[in-house]
Amino acid sequence: MMLTEAVFTGVSSYRTFSDWAVAVVVLVAVVVLVVAVVVAVAVIVVVMVVVVVVVAAVAVVAVVVVVVVVVVVVVVVVVVVVVKTFVVVYW
Repeated sequence: MMLTEAVFTGVSSYRTFSDWAVAVVVLVAVVVLVVAVVVAVAVIVVVMVVVVVVVAAVAVVAVVVVVVVVVVVVVVVVVVVVVKTFVVVYW
């Protein structure tokens, strides 16, 4: 007797092996689905964190490069101005 037959005949507490097998298969499928969703969300979160960290690192490197270039340009300009001034005044 299947579960539906038991319900329709009024014997709601009666379960056959196939009813329990279906219930176990459904339970396992639900657990697997929940675990898959949790793993997928975890993977997405980890990938997002890695992307944010990489973007932040690239931004920091870009800022450092810009600062170094600006400092080098300022030093070169100051040296050129000092040398030209020395040459004009003392030569």
